[in-house]
Amino acid sequence: MGAKRSLEICGTGTMLRIDRRGLKAGLLAGLIGCSVAVAQGTALFQGKTVTVIIGFAAGGGTDTFGRLTASFLQHYLPGSPTVIVRNVPGADGITAMNYFVEQVAPDGYSIAMNASTTSDPLNWRKPQARFDPTKFAVIGGAGRGGVLLVINKEAERRLYDKQAQPVVMGSLSGLPRSGMQMTAWGIEYLDWNAKWVIGYRGTTELMVALERGEIDMTSTGNLFHVQKLLATGKFKVLAQTGMLKNGMRIPRPEFADVPIFEAALAGRIADPLMLKAFDYWSANSSIDKWAALPPNPPKAMLDVYRETYGRMIQDAEFVDRGRKMSDDFEPWSNGEVELLIKRLGAIPMEAIDRLGVMLRKQGLQGQ
Repeated sequence: MGAKRSLEICGTGTMLRIDRRGLKAGLLAGLIGCSVAVAQGTALFQGKTVTVIIGFAAGGGTDTFGRLTASFLQHYLPGSPTVIVRNVPGADGITAMNYFVEQVAPDGYSIAMNASTTSDPLNWRKPQARFDPTKFAVIGGAGRGGVLLVINKEAERRLYDKQAQPVVMGSLSGLPRSGMQMTAWGIEYLDWNAKWVIGYRGTTELMVALERGEIDMTSTGNLFHVQKLLATGKFKVLAQTGMLKNGMRIPRPEFADVPIFEAALAGRIADPLMLKAFDYWSANSSIDKWAALPPNPPKAMLDVYRETYGRMIQDAEFVDRGRKMSDDFEPWSNGEVELLIKRLGAIPMEAIDRLGVMLRKQGLQGQ
């Protein structure tokens, strides 16, 4: 058998592995298949207008990602359709998603750009929400690269000593962000000696408080802030939520030796309902932005969108611009997003209520 070679056909990302004797036949079959797919896609989109509906006001994170996606779709979709953006803000995305399922034709020419709030069952199970994200046809999206829990090295020993002064965990006003809730799980199931101080207005203010010694610990996904703290030699990364890849948690590449928090809790939660609550927290802390067609779109349209998005996220410029928005930006194919949405959709409200009880027990706002 001759040496084998890999060929990418027509820039689609499809790889053929063939030997030399099959080279001509493989090339011919691949090019014919590719030309048919391109021709079909061109016929679907040429001269058309695609509308990206964003459920948040202009200038925010979801809007920024939606406009980035729209600009690359216009470049990558066969037939070069016109791609426009329409903002329909209100109720954490619920207003736009109600409009999307009730008034938008499922013809493949309208896309919803969503945030984590619209995949959170705590929101879409409200009486005013008339959509079910588990029924949407996901195109792709972006996840979070992982939240890092940073602690003052001198305070770390107190975290494991109940006779010592509690470690002070700093948080924003209201309900702590999902990544910050690592500490709540640590207090409940790892017996951490910690207490909460809430009320900080933003991440920068929290980082200043940590440097000044007002607090001992906090969390963020912002790599710049973490690296600045580590450079002082006074701080360390205690744990991380990690990045989701093929359904598995892996460390951020910059912190390969830092423990994954989910692994630290393995075997610690005996209550089945609290296990589901932890699964809710884990999935909710991973998903960020996602794009989808309405339920039951034309299959040919969905296939083209998914293939197109798959090529977009291989584009270095797309990834670079995404990481300028947020340095923990991690583009995902439709499969990663669908996995999390289905996990969230399977969580009973009783489990989410139990998470709220745990947070309130620690003096925090419940879910």
